[in-house]
Amino acid sequence: MSGAADRWRPWYGLLALVLGLVGGNLAGAIVAVLIPGGYVHGKITPTGTDVATVIQDLAFVGFAVLLAMRTAPVAPGQFGLRRPRSQWRAIGLVLLALVLVTAIGDAWFSIVHSSSKETEFVKDIGGDSGTIGVLAVCVLVCVVAPICEELLFRGFMYRALRNWRGAWPASILTGVVFGAVHGASAPAVDLLPLALLGILLCWVYELSGSLYPCIALHLTNNALALSGDENWSDGRFIALLAGALALAALVLAAVRLASARWTPATD
Repeated sequence: MSGAADRWRPWYGLLALVLGLVGGNLAGAIVAVLIPGGYVHGKITPTGTDVATVIQDLAFVGFAVLLAMRTAPVAPGQFGLRRPRSQWRAIGLVLLALVLVTAIGDAWFSIVHSSSKETEFVKDIGGDSGTIGVLAVCVLVCVVAPICEELLFRGFMYRALRNWRGAWPASILTGVVFGAVHGASAPAVDLLPLALLGILLCWVYELSGSLYPCIALHLTNNALALSGDENWSDGRFIALLAGALALAALVLAAVRLASARWTPATD
């Protein structure tokens, strides 16, 4: 991980987060009001929530790119969108991180005598509104959020903080911020496991040299959580995971192809 990203200011990632929260929430609320069915009887609908959330996630990435452009022209590799150093190591890191997150999470919820289910959140974003609503939730939770959040938190925030004090402080701070940001949608009891996930994601990025394993790990974790919240069968979870991985791969390939038209040939 070298080049233009080495010159990113340590506060760039935090600034992109704040700008994304403010700008994304404002733009999302405006669009939710303007679109048909987005705002009914003085209350935002699941459709409006979905659209606003997508805008929020895209705002994170947009502000990260704008700040990165202050240093040099932006290329996908600066954000970690490059091949892992070793594909087998990347797979092993993802599997190990999944085992750790699951084991520690189960132990934590057992200690606090609680559950991590986010049934109200799933309902708010349309998880109970028919086939189209469920599909929209699957795409939002298992494709859009993992890609956009990884680009912001690991690809940009962690990378910028790493320039300041090294990998360990950067991973801990990024993980804590990652967990705290989810406090608006996740139960309070989830915040510690989410912070741990955020730290592990930083180390998957650090050890693999690529953001792709982080996206795969984040996506899989979200698919597991969504399937658990909805009490879906193993077969439905496998279908969700396979579909999300395929769609995420298509989105990332499109990003690479589109960026090749206006970015330098080297990362």
